[in-house]
This record gives sequence, structure tokens and C-alpha cells, in this order.
Amino acid sequence: MNNELEFLDKQYVWHPFTQMQDWVAAPQLVITAGEGVKLIDAEGREYYDGVSSLWLNVHGHRKREIDAAITAQLGKIAHTTMLGLANEPAARLAAELISIAPRGLAKVFYSDSGSTAVEIAIKMAYQYWQLKGRKDKQKFVTLANAYHGDTVGSVSVGGIDLFHRIFQPLLFKTVQAPSPCCSHCSHAVSRKSCAAMQCVAGVERLLAGHSGEIAAMVVEPLVQGAAGMLTQPPGYLKRIREITRRYDVLLIVDEVATGFGRTGRMFACEHEDVSPDLMTIAKGITGGYLPLAATLTTQEIYDAFLGSYQEQKTFFHGHSYTGNPLACAAALANLKIFQDELVLEGLPAKIEAARRKLECFWQLPHVGDIRQCGLMIGIELVQDKATGKEYPWELAIGHKVCLKAREYGLIIRPLGNVVVFMPPLASTIQDIEAMLDIIHRCIACVTGQSAC
Repeated sequence: MNNELEFLDKQYVWHPFTQMQDWVAAPQLVITAGEGVKLIDAEGREYYDGVSSLWLNVHGHRKREIDAAITAQLGKIAHTTMLGLANEPAARLAAELISIAPRGLAKVFYSDSGSTAVEIAIKMAYQYWQLKGRKDKQKFVTLANAYHGDTVGSVSVGGIDLFHRIFQPLLFKTVQAPSPCCSHCSHAVSRKSCAAMQCVAGVERLLAGHSGEIAAMVVEPLVQGAAGMLTQPPGYLKRIREITRRYDVLLIVDEVATGFGRTGRMFACEHEDVSPDLMTIAKGITGGYLPLAATLTTQEIYDAFLGSYQEQKTFFHGHSYTGNPLACAAALANLKIFQDELVLEGLPAKIEAARRKLECFWQLPHVGDIRQCGLMIGIELVQDKATGKEYPWELAIGHKVCLKAREYGLIIRPLGNVVVFMPPLASTIQDIEAMLDIIHRCIACVTGQSAC
């Protein structure tokens, strides 16, 4: 069966973020099933799902409670529009999301992916200021190395040159602030000599000089995921919230990757007690089952859009599958599992186990940095540890490590020279240790430190 499915895939499918010439030329895995934290291919071989099916899966595959919730909803209705109608799962889920969200968030606008959730937040922030009569507030502050999705608006507030440069003529202009990662400091200062957090000072200078033109700042909280798991210094997010509030700039926090337990809390904002004006969520919202996203916002922003029909203050935005009942039913089951199984309470031990296991990685001569926030982990490979010299792009060293890991029963994906590890939250300590053992072995093998 694998040969037939692989042929059909190569004949008709165009894969995301994939050079298809290479894809078609090489043998490929076809996944046909899953169980718990394992994926199963067409030949019956099992693999650990080491990146949670691209940062999505939370409680494992074929989770009985989510399966049952979707099946029960299928017995009622699979989809109905939210244009002019409400539906039960979407209404109940909105109430649940607000109950667990950072304080001050009061309304939920549904969509179907992280990109669209960010696009909505951008448009809401822009229109909010227009409705408030602040017509000059049209610009957005973004971070270098940011990734917020692949629609034109979300790419505009992104900052990864490799992904975004080709589309530059299509994008609206933004004001870019430095990436706040100490291991890749744009100010070339050490952690010890940066008590004042120069990356924060740079943002404050931007807002002080241009706040009358700036509608919002868009931030991935604690971790810039797609940039290679770049972690922010403690206190950065809290300081940014203070500054944006002082200069009357909205704060949009993108929790698409960091939400639903990935950093050890339900949302990364909670680590620094930050309440944003808008928050985007997706990925883990359904436990990794179905496409669903949401943009959460405050009562203040929502109220600015209220008015009579003829005033045309409506937020003219929507999606065909907005508030899809099946996806919302899966999301409700996902949140119930968090409560019933005390998922968040069980994370500290798993996070600590991963941290301990990662200590031995520092001994590998080509591991230049290890960045961990909860169960979001990036292991950066370098050609020369002493100088920090990177491996040339064409060597695809991260990709080679990930391919080697498949031979030992682990699926992971790289971000350039960074090996990313983000297991399902349902992984046991033993699972996490086994997966990290495989990664260690494969890094040593591919970088020439041990026999393969």
C-alpha cells in the first residue's frame, strides 16, 4: 500500500515549505494511523511524534474523549454558518476560553488557522483606531525574526527573511524592533551586562517617538518559535506590556504556538501576568484534531465596533467554517481533559526531566546552544562552537539529523540548523527521555562524533 500512496502523493500533492524536486526524488513516509504519542506508517512501523504533528497534538492521537465528542457532534450537525446564526459548541467554547484567558479578554472571534487569527487581530486593531477617530494610528511594530503565519497580513508583521523576502512588494510596511533573544543578541552585549534590557529600550524609543502613528505591537510571548525557538529574557513581555500601555499602543500577543500548555502554563502570558489587548490562539486548541483558531479581545475594543446599521461600524470579516461545530466540540473536550487529567499540574516534572536530559547535549562539540521554555525546545547546531560559526545552509545539517532520527523511530523537524523538539504534553517522562536519547545519538552521528 505504501508504494501506491507514495506514488499518488508525488503525482498530485504540493507540500508546504517543501522543495518538491527533492521530495519527488527521495523515498517518503506515508502515515496511516496513530496511537497515543506514536505515529504509524503504511508498513506498520511506529515513530514517536516528536513535534506533536507540527506543534498541534496535545493529548496524543486517538484520544478517546475527543473522538467521542466529535462522534456525538456528528450525530447532531457537522457545520452551520455563524453569519446570522449561532451554534451550541461555539457558544459554550467561547465562554470556556474567556474563563481561562488572561484577565480583561472578553470576546472571541473564530477563524480556522493561526495565520487568519493574526490577520483578524491586525484588522481589528487598525479599525479600532479608525473608529476612535485616531486616523494616523496605522502602523504596527513587529519583532525581527517574528513569524505569525503565511497570509499577506500575517507575513507583513513577520520578520523571517527566508520565508518572507519574495513577497515584500505585496506587504504593508511595519516598524521592526530587535529580536529579544540573549543568545542571538542584536546589540552584541552579554547577559551580565544587559540588566537594563537594551531590546526593551529600543522598543520604548520607537513608541516614544512614533506612538501617534502606531496602532499595535505584535509579539510572540516568551518564544519566537519558527525563528528557531528563540527565548526571550525573563521580564521582557511584562516590560513591553507596560510600555505599550504607557504610549497608548495596543498589544497583540500571538499564542498560536505557545498556548495550551506548551510553556508549562495554559498561556505563555501567565508567566509574567500579562493581559494583552488582543490574543490569537490556534494549534493546540482542539488537541490537534481539527482546524480552529480564535482571536480574543477586550470589551473596550469590541464596544468601539458597536453602532447603528447605517453607521457601518461592523467588522467586515469572516470565514466559511467560522465556529465549526465539530472543531468546537473537539476543543471543548480538549479543555475538559486539561481539567480532568490535571495536565498542567503534571508538566513541571516532565519539563524538569527534559532539562536534565538536555544537560549532556552541551558536551557535544557541535551543539552551540540549547533553548528551552516548557516543552518547547530548540537545539542549535554549529560548525565551530568556539566561534559560533554556523553550518552552511547547503549542508542541511538539521535536516540530516531529523532524517537519521526516523531510523530510530522518531519524527522531528528542523528549523535550519536548529533541531526542534516539542512532544505532545501526554508524553511520559520515559517517552521524553527516550526521544531525547535518540536526538542525542543522531546529532553525534551526523556531526561525526560517533559511528552511525
